[in-house]
Amino acid sequence: MSTIMSTIRKTSINGGEFLVKETEAKDIFIFEEFTEEQKMMAQACQDFIDTEIHPRSEEIDSMKHPELVPSIFKKAGDLGLLGIAVPEEFGGMGMSFNSSMLIADIIGGAGSFSTTYGAHTGIGTLPILYYGTEDQKSKYLPKLATGEWAACYCLTEPDAGSDANSGKTKATLTEDGKHYLINGQKMWISNAGFADLFIVFAKIENDKNLTAFIVEKGFGGITMNEEEKKMGIKGSSTRQVFFNDCKVPVENMLSDRQNGFKIAVNILNIGRIKLGAGVLGGCRSVASMSVKYAGERKQFGVSINSFGAIKQKLAEMAVRTYACESLCYRAGQDIEDRMESLTAEGMPDAQAKLKALEEFAIEAAIAKVHGSEVLDYVVDQGVQVYGGMGYSADAPMERAYRDARISRIYEGTNEINRMLMVGMLLKRAMKGEINLFEPAMAVSAELTSVPSFETVDTSELFAAEKETIKKLKKVFLMVGGKAAMALADKIESEQEVMMNLADLMIEIYAAESVILRTEKLVGLRGEEACQPQIAMTQVYLFEAVEKIQTAAKEAIAAFTKGDEQKVMLMGLKRYTKADLVNTKELRRQVADYMIEKGKYPFS
Repeated sequence: MSTIMSTIRKTSINGGEFLVKETEAKDIFIFEEFTEEQKMMAQACQDFIDTEIHPRSEEIDSMKHPELVPSIFKKAGDLGLLGIAVPEEFGGMGMSFNSSMLIADIIGGAGSFSTTYGAHTGIGTLPILYYGTEDQKSKYLPKLATGEWAACYCLTEPDAGSDANSGKTKATLTEDGKHYLINGQKMWISNAGFADLFIVFAKIENDKNLTAFIVEKGFGGITMNEEEKKMGIKGSSTRQVFFNDCKVPVENMLSDRQNGFKIAVNILNIGRIKLGAGVLGGCRSVASMSVKYAGERKQFGVSINSFGAIKQKLAEMAVRTYACESLCYRAGQDIEDRMESLTAEGMPDAQAKLKALEEFAIEAAIAKVHGSEVLDYVVDQGVQVYGGMGYSADAPMERAYRDARISRIYEGTNEINRMLMVGMLLKRAMKGEINLFEPAMAVSAELTSVPSFETVDTSELFAAEKETIKKLKKVFLMVGGKAAMALADKIESEQEVMMNLADLMIEIYAAESVILRTEKLVGLRGEEACQPQIAMTQVYLFEAVEKIQTAAKEAIAAFTKGDEQKVMLMGLKRYTKADLVNTKELRRQVADYMIEKGKYPFS
């Protein structure tokens, strides 16, 4: 029955269509709906972090004992944490996509170990799971799922970062046709220092596109620089890797020749949405530590948690974390539902997973950008709550602050991801996969028509907020549609405008996700029990409207003039008009609830 329902749901809304279609609360998944089995797995993961990682954080970061992280990694494998997404037939647990999101979420509170974990279970393992032959899967996945072997992913080169397909690493077929000799240099390779298996991207002869290979450390011809000295995630291994006539059997080519770039792109889609979820453990941990410290720290004879300025910070940490949870698990379930429906239609399992991830690549990019920026905000405010102690290496905020910064860079910088999400949307619209231009034209016509003075019934809970979301979607259609017409094929070179449009997309998706989550939660628990969540929803929407106004104004100013500009600014004013909200009182309500519970209490 669940598969049938998934099929029905996913034929009604596809990836990126949140901008032009409405979604009902009953059709999304919320964090609070995880099953007891999933919660038990999450608790086992948290216990592992509390037992094996937190007491050794200093030792892990010092890297004085090279065997420490590999030993912790192996224990994670013994618990099954490395094989969450690997099918049971290959030694894994075969759990759902959203279950793997949940574990990535919890691991996010493990500091630098979360990078070690993510590099292995994501970009290190999934290329074989999704693209490998049956022989390759049987040979390598059981070792990766149990932690017997560690994996890393070798794509980035000194002159090939965001433009990964320009890599210079070469693979040359030997005269007997049995091996490829790989020669080249890779950099910023997570887990390289103790990896047994390398997913390596190289070009064969003068090919335009990369080809992927599964390379065992035992093949030889692999050397490395010393560990990189990094700002944060110090306990994760990061090295440059050199391939010098590394002899790889031809049967270790992964997928087809020149399919490497496609593999890289699709695996990064997974990495992006997992990173969105992967910041959440850190956000909750920092918010909870801040609540605790604010209750213990006294100034002027009282705990600093009684000060309005501190309450504002605590509440805002919660508001943004709650929003990130809402959009990540909404997107994660959409991907899982699509996987199930495609499989039910007869598509092979691996192909169905890749197709679903590709379809929701826009939402994956949104999760990555939003999540990484929420984490940066939360750790920054955490340092501020701790004050002078926040700047001390003896307190936990200093490490959290440094570790967080990488999230806006890896899995594609946030700038690249912003431009990608807009570019993907426009390309899909041009292909007719998303009906974007027809609604955009309708909004354009509406701008020059007489405004409707019909009143909307806002007596029901969230009716006014949903009406605001409808109008915010019109802002994107107005600005995005006009930008596409005015700039045409030059739009991708107008990167500032592309990033403005991306910010509109991100805030619309996040705000809508928050409203739908809280509406569904009220349906499950009742309005009285959800007062803090309702307050967070109202605060987030208010802030989203403000951000959308700013981004839209910048974009409008960039490509319009005269009367056209005036009309669009009038439209912007019309579509962002909303009732004033007392965010001070709402934030205090949220903060008081956090102080009462002594932590971030919304998961």
